[in-house]
Amino acid sequence: MMTLDIHHTTTYRYANPVTFGDHRLMFRPRDSHDLRLIETGLVISPPPASVRWLHDVFGNSIAVASFDQPATELRFESHIRVDHFPMGELEFPIEDYARSYPFSYSAEEVPDLALTTQRHYPDSEHRVDEWARQFVTLGEGGPPDTQDMLVSMTRAIKETFTYQARDLEGTQSPVDTLASNSGSCRDFALLMMEAVRSLGFAARFVSGYLYDPARDGQEGAITGGGATHAWVEIYLPGCGWVEFDPTNGIVGGKNLIRVAVARDPSQAVPLGGSWTGAPADFLGMTVDVQVTATGGTGGNGAAAQNPVPAAGTV
Repeated sequence: MMTLDIHHTTTYRYANPVTFGDHRLMFRPRDSHDLRLIETGLVISPPPASVRWLHDVFGNSIAVASFDQPATELRFESHIRVDHFPMGELEFPIEDYARSYPFSYSAEEVPDLALTTQRHYPDSEHRVDEWARQFVTLGEGGPPDTQDMLVSMTRAIKETFTYQARDLEGTQSPVDTLASNSGSCRDFALLMMEAVRSLGFAARFVSGYLYDPARDGQEGAITGGGATHAWVEIYLPGCGWVEFDPTNGIVGGKNLIRVAVARDPSQAVPLGGSWTGAPADFLGMTVDVQVTATGGTGGNGAAAQNPVPAAGTV
């Protein structure tokens, strides 16, 4: 277990005062058996007229901020502290019937997994299919090992594709990622998600944060720190949703802080909203994410109570 502090700041700047529409935030991690939320704070400037909270169709925690005053800067500052209990790498208690590929999900699970097994992006020339099939290799005298297949695919993306950070909205198609042999973390996550879906696996997109041990002077620098991160979860009978980060070759969730899960990347945007003004007024956006380790909590006690919000704080 490790305790992590997450500071996430997004700032929009404008040449003249503009008005703001509703902004939708997905900053709050999903509290679970492997991730305990112990402190949260969110400061928005200018102070919103109202903030309402809701759970989306996937159970993600969403804040919707509404504004009633113009400004030349819109700033969101989030501070979160969590206890993280990741699954050990390659610790997969897969059911016996699913340890070899192919296998079928149980009749009870199929209705709930159906949409996450379906392809969502065009692949008319079957390039994603062909790329995925290379990992379906026969084992020693038997069928392919499920775990080995998925680990090999995760590490192949890290080792053979070029990472390119991209601030533009949206995610490039898996076919484009294959053609360019490059992409951002969300592009790699989407490629792997569509690839395993082509093989019959249930998979979903994950948005969240990444802890880079090198930032605390430890060995093992990883890619994608300093911004929000994306990876994929694959449903495996016996162990449920297992995390795979193809950008870094991470398996099992180590250093990954899950915030939102969704069927498609467009449903897990960390921050989105609108503004009204002259197009030339927009001066740019900056995003800064700092994730640092602060040590253990000294036990499994209840999470700390959140402080009473101040003006402009949620």
